[in-house]
Amino acid sequence: MAYFPAFLKLENYRILIIGGGNIAYEKLEHLLDFTEDISLIAADFSDEMLDLIQKHKLSFLQRKYAQGDIKEYSMIIIAIDDIAMQKRIYEESREYKCLCNAVDLPEYCDFIFPSYIKKGDLTVAVSTSGSSPAMAKHLRIYLQRMIPDSIMEFLEEMRSLRKTLPKGKERMQMLDAKAKKYIESWSRR
Repeated sequence: MAYFPAFLKLENYRILIIGGGNIAYEKLEHLLDFTEDISLIAADFSDEMLDLIQKHKLSFLQRKYAQGDIKEYSMIIIAIDDIAMQKRIYEESREYKCLCNAVDLPEYCDFIFPSYIKKGDLTVAVSTSGSSPAMAKHLRIYLQRMIPDSIMEFLEEMRSLRKTLPKGKERMQMLDAKAKKYIESWSRR
């Protein structure tokens, strides 16, 4: 099944990660690029996970998941090895209507984590709908090499122009030409 690509504004989402190991750590790192309204529950947390939790002052509970823990959250990420527990949490998420991602179990996922590039305001996401995360990763690496770091300053300039120039066809054409010229300049590097 293909996933619909969408960029969510996480500002009003409360997120819960269930798990404290390497995979949970990776998901936390990705989410921290977009929000810090993240809580965690795990019986055990890796040292790296605890360091990241403390650095960002995230709330966490060091205990096993208990039914009802997800009821106050908009999005949950289940990163535990217990598949039966993942299924129970996913089924519970239906009751609370929260988005659910059960790591490596697409049948228990409302969404997946794409491989992505983030440079300032630019976010490029790559997904194979789970058929080959390795391909998505390597395509991301390829694209990342193509995009210069100057994209951040360029996008700040474009944002400023959009705010200051009057709306209309002329502004749209000027901004389009400026973006095209900027991208064409990449091939001359």
